[in-house]
Amino acid sequence: MPSTASPFTALAHSRRSPRKFLPTPLSPADIRGVLEDAQTAPSNSNTQPWAVHIVSGVERDALAEELLQADEDGRTSPDFTADYGEGVHLERAQSLAASYYGGRGIERSDREGRRAAARENLEFFGAPHVAFLFMPTLGDGVRTAGDIGMYAQNFLLSLASRGLAGIPQTMLGLYADTVRAFLDVPDDLKLLFGISFGTADPTGPVNAFGETRIPLQRSVVLHGTPGVLDGQ
Repeated sequence: MPSTASPFTALAHSRRSPRKFLPTPLSPADIRGVLEDAQTAPSNSNTQPWAVHIVSGVERDALAEELLQADEDGRTSPDFTADYGEGVHLERAQSLAASYYGGRGIERSDREGRRAAARENLEFFGAPHVAFLFMPTLGDGVRTAGDIGMYAQNFLLSLASRGLAGIPQTMLGLYADTVRAFLDVPDDLKLLFGISFGTADPTGPVNAFGETRIPLQRSVVLHGTPGVLDGQ
């Protein structure tokens, strides 16, 4: 029996990471619903290792000021490295940056313009809420990080299913000490990344920007599974 596209298929393909939000706060019911959906994510041996801090309102504004000041002072404190290597992954990151900044009319040589655009991350792109995803130190952390990635995907898709939006931001993880101090989070919880979320601004030109995906043939190898990639 042939398969047909499901509502999930449309949802997954339509999800975007906006970079401009409306300031209107979400209802408590919507935030709770997203958190309940995210909580259903699978995890290794049901460890559920995520520790999530939601920041809104005046505390959100104050944290944005702290982050901007930390950036101004050069006080980065990442818990994890950010290295794309020298191959195809670096090329993809560079291609994304060229498309994003180019779409905003910011030249490669415009260092100040690029820095100002990057600092919008630290103001959560105007979103009224931000979720910080912390993880405990368990082994080498790889399985734990994978679990939190699945939690985050549930979180993002739940937002999209409600007509809302979120953007995962690893840049927020560059200021882990600043975030931990502000939120009074213990040092043994490591900051993986944050998700700014709310309602995407429909008038924001930057939100028309979309990331492309590589063809399946470049990421999937089939073993005894014929016909899957025929015609591609």
